[in-house]
Amino acid sequence: MTAHTVTAYDQELKALENAIARMGGLAEQQLRLVLSAVTEADPEKAIKVIAGDQVIDAVQREVEEMTVQLIARRQPVAVDLRVVLGALRIASDLERIGDLSKSTAKRLAQFDEKAWLSPMTRSLTAIGDLALLQLKTVLDAYSQRNLDQALLVWNRDEEIDRQYNALFRELLTYMMEDPRTITFSAHLLFCAKNIERIGDHCTNIAEIAAYIITGEPLVESRPRADIPQAEG
Repeated sequence: MTAHTVTAYDQELKALENAIARMGGLAEQQLRLVLSAVTEADPEKAIKVIAGDQVIDAVQREVEEMTVQLIARRQPVAVDLRVVLGALRIASDLERIGDLSKSTAKRLAQFDEKAWLSPMTRSLTAIGDLALLQLKTVLDAYSQRNLDQALLVWNRDEEIDRQYNALFRELLTYMMEDPRTITFSAHLLFCAKNIERIGDHCTNIAEIAAYIITGEPLVESRPRADIPQAEG
């Protein structure tokens, strides 16, 4: 390739990574806003999360178009191919993180004032803060090509599972003690499950980042605590 072509190619790869960074920043902002809504008992912030999800979707479409164009025009190989395909996969995980934040916000928006002020609602913040830390750390690991940080996120996923398990048991006890709280507790349980799944997507991104850096997949089983299944 000529020097001009190489420069243009490098710029296209950089633009792709910038788009991922922008998408990651939006996903982090959405999750942070959800947690802020909980700690401040502010349903208006939850509503902002719902409205903001479409911006993440738009950036994902931009990433998809950029990767198609790069593969078609540049035919990347080796590490460049890993970067391009990795970006496509990471964009998918970030889009799901945005969706899960929106789903959580939708449930929070249905809470009445009593639910917002419940200590049980505030119990979400512990698992949410860890998920937010996972997201920030893995985005830094990806952008800085930091294998140690990626592996840290990969190994720390089990802690989110443990915190989810603790909240799950707490909510079951709460519902058994007062059946009138079942509807509220079910909503809260789905919120917690959404945040636990955000942690899973952070771990996916960590695996992708590690593969981009080393060219080798992580072959060990992901550390996980056994968790009750719920969909929301």
